[in-house]
Amino acid sequence: MMSDSRMAMAADRIIDRLSRVNSERLRRHMTPGLGAKVEAVKRYQQRRFAHTYADLLSNERYGKAASFFLNELYGPQDFTRRDAQFLRVVPALVRLFPADVVGAVCDLAELHELSESLDTQMGLKLTQADEEVGAQQYVFAWQACGHAAERERQISLTIQLGNSLDQLTKKSVLRHSLRMMRGPARAAGLAELQHLLETGFDAFKKMRGAYEFLQLIETRERNLAAAIFAAHIASSDASAAEAQFSVAGLP
Repeated sequence: MMSDSRMAMAADRIIDRLSRVNSERLRRHMTPGLGAKVEAVKRYQQRRFAHTYADLLSNERYGKAASFFLNELYGPQDFTRRDAQFLRVVPALVRLFPADVVGAVCDLAELHELSESLDTQMGLKLTQADEEVGAQQYVFAWQACGHAAERERQISLTIQLGNSLDQLTKKSVLRHSLRMMRGPARAAGLAELQHLLETGFDAFKKMRGAYEFLQLIETRERNLAAAIFAAHIASSDASAAEAQFSVAGLP
């Protein structure tokens, strides 16, 4: 059980991250065209993830976990309702759940906030609100906003969150507790949050160990980031540019 001071710090951390996500949404709403640009970035990122991890998505052992990352962390869908549900239960969550569960939620909130911030920055670099983002526009936006340290942090948090979920699947009593929460969660208007928790738990439980899965993601994401930052997007040779994007693992 966490001490009162640590519970308060964890709650403040989660609430602060989710509040920053709300600020990003408000900024997109208030800036003409920015919301559409960010949505275009998100759609491309989901296509990129599906392309980079096509082998894992079709793998019997890893498919559920890869789909969890694709749909719950990288998807273009609006998570406003889910985030609002998180905010509503933060005080109870840090008070009632074990410290390792709270730690995983803290990592999830930080990853969510960082990803939303980077998506906004990339959206600001796009020139047209109605264009469908392709590899060249994506690399341009990534390079134009930079933030190499933040990109590295994003990868590290993703792996850290995956390791936390993997450890939590070893606690059978936690899965039973989640199952028992279904009815109360629906009654309290927390169905989307409940879905996230159960989906993540079951996806990682099915792998029977996530080490190889997370190693693949870490290696591919770091290689992708290095290739994108090194790409020469100003090249007038279109075929050469396409070859660079192919090396970077972009569809």
